[in-house]
Amino acid sequence: MIDDQQQLIRRPHHSIPTLDLDRLEIVTALGRGAKGVVFLARDKVKDEVLALKVICRDSIEKKNHKAVKTSNGNEGNEYRRVSFEQEVLRNLNHPLLPRLRGVLATDKVVGYAIDYCPGRDLNSLRKKQTEKMFSDDIIRFYAAELVLALEYLHNLGIVYRDLKPENIMIQENGHLMLVDFDLSTKLSPMSPEKSIPPNSVSQTPPDSVKKKRFFPFVRCCNSGISPDDTASQESVNSERTTESESVEKSNSFVGTEEYVAPEIISGNGHDFAVDWWSLGILLHEMLYGTTPFRGPNRKETFYRILTKPPDLVGEPTSLRNLIRKLLQKDPKQRITLEGIKGHDYFKGIDWDLILQMDRPPYIPAQSEAEISVVNKEGIKGFDDVESFVQEIFANGEDGGKNKGSNDENPNTNDSHNLNNNPFSVF
Repeated sequence: MIDDQQQLIRRPHHSIPTLDLDRLEIVTALGRGAKGVVFLARDKVKDEVLALKVICRDSIEKKNHKAVKTSNGNEGNEYRRVSFEQEVLRNLNHPLLPRLRGVLATDKVVGYAIDYCPGRDLNSLRKKQTEKMFSDDIIRFYAAELVLALEYLHNLGIVYRDLKPENIMIQENGHLMLVDFDLSTKLSPMSPEKSIPPNSVSQTPPDSVKKKRFFPFVRCCNSGISPDDTASQESVNSERTTESESVEKSNSFVGTEEYVAPEIISGNGHDFAVDWWSLGILLHEMLYGTTPFRGPNRKETFYRILTKPPDLVGEPTSLRNLIRKLLQKDPKQRITLEGIKGHDYFKGIDWDLILQMDRPPYIPAQSEAEISVVNKEGIKGFDDVESFVQEIFANGEDGGKNKGSNDENPNTNDSHNLNNNPFSVF
């Protein structure tokens, strides 16, 4: 296995600038998570709006001290995870994935900036729908885009490992953006990398597109993160060789509990198939408004994932059939990329043209008033940003929140709700 902290496949990419803090105007804090805070920032020179993720160095140090030693005696290094995530972003070149706009490092914080997505996340959009569920047609569009994003990542050898609604943002043009790569890992690429033209879909739509509207239109605690991934050279069943020639697997226990695949729980090693399992969970949530295996606590949730079939209520449809195939507990029997793209549910989808669609199901209205949010935190400069982040994490590495607060009674609060976080990218 190629260790997930080593550099990705080298290929030409644009130079990533160090952020000039003097030219950044911090508009407001958008949300926080276990590792940092996301701010809405404006580049005063280019007049561009960015999402700035800032991570407290003290929090990273605490995680390092608490890291469980691996079998080879090396302690995990959270700085390597931050560096790996930045390296992933640096090498991405796809319209459904973020662009790294700049990096920063001070004595107190580290961070980076990506494009701001005004449509918030897919979970927020789902909750706005009638009965908090999407129609089959809307699910089909978003599912197809996720398949393309995951296909691109897998072709780079990246196992995403944290697919959930909060990590799926809505861009200004209505297309999706998959964010947050701090739980991702690196295996040998599934197949030769496919080059995607960077302008195959515009990041900023023309005014004519903005005016077109088509249709009126979860976060559990992390299950645990092993600081270093190890590989087991296990043979892959012949049923999966059509998708991947890689025999590498990761043994890390990572993910969000309602979306984690059975093979991650069992600890027998996992590969790219875990992302297709999570896609099945996500499609179930989009269709029914809830994930299929959620229990009253983490232990029961894991038990259901390992033993219970998904309850696909309703008449047989191609969507329910696809979900069932994605939620095969044996990864060797789980549907592969080829089977997904050829499934009846996607019949009629032109995979080469879907990114060109100028009328996605929902196009957010980004007004100047929306960007000019009142800065309730009193943040005036970057010194205030550093103090703000440090204060949040002064009570612990989880931002002062009890990470287990929803374990025993998940119905007390929405398990996906992180302080009403509109930009949950951690």
